[in-house]
Amino acid sequence: MNKTLVVVPTYNERENLPLLAQRLLGLPVPVDILVVDDNSPDGTGQLADELAAKYPAIHVLHGKEKRGLGRAYIAGFKWAIEHAYEFVFEMDGDFSHNPDDIPMLLNAARNADLVLGSRYLNGIRIVNWPLRRLMLSKAAATYVRLITGMQITDPTGGYKCFTLRALQAINLDEINSDGYSFQIEMTHRLWRQGMKVVEVPIIFTERLHGHSKMSGHIISEALIMVWRLLFQNELRRRPAVKPAQPEEPRTAKQDEPHEKPKEPQTRSDEPPGKT
Repeated sequence: MNKTLVVVPTYNERENLPLLAQRLLGLPVPVDILVVDDNSPDGTGQLADELAAKYPAIHVLHGKEKRGLGRAYIAGFKWAIEHAYEFVFEMDGDFSHNPDDIPMLLNAARNADLVLGSRYLNGIRIVNWPLRRLMLSKAAATYVRLITGMQITDPTGGYKCFTLRALQAINLDEINSDGYSFQIEMTHRLWRQGMKVVEVPIIFTERLHGHSKMSGHIISEALIMVWRLLFQNELRRRPAVKPAQPEEPRTAKQDEPHEKPKEPQTRSDEPPGKT
């Protein structure tokens, strides 16, 4: 078993899954893959089972019905905790998230509790989005930041790397959100505990095959969820716990044990009292 798990929720991703698995297994860092399929009508779940039989690093969880993105990720996170993976990724199954960015996020996660792949850090990096959707996404990020105080450039993004410690700090049974609101809630629950959340820039490309699963319900749920999070944090627009500050580097002199100054000694070859 590898130390890193990539959780990939799927629903009708039969066209993308084989190539995605190939790309993930070919990375310079070893990863395991957990496909969480919600009974896809196109046979994605069956295909995932076939891939798992061929590659030991691929695992599959099956849902009996379409539960939504949040439920799929929660099931995957619980499985990851049970199997003690040190790093756990969220990743879309449609190639909108580039698998080649995993080593970069993984490297950042060695000094953080949660790493977010940001589409908006130091500029906009989105390919094939209409202007209306881009404006909606940017407005959502501003809305979240203004209400919660969480200084994250891309709170609705879904390319993330959690440490095991971070996932264990969240009561996953309390998470009932989905879609954008799920992404916002997971980040906010860690941020308000004072855990270290960092962002790294990624390029987001609109899905190559299939159809987007965004809906008006997902958007409205996110609008309401932000206010719930504010009240859960007792109207604070800052973490309830102050983030731990890194220790100052110690110098060699600081590390040396302190010695008492030596008292002057009388030379044995001089008579007592002679100066």
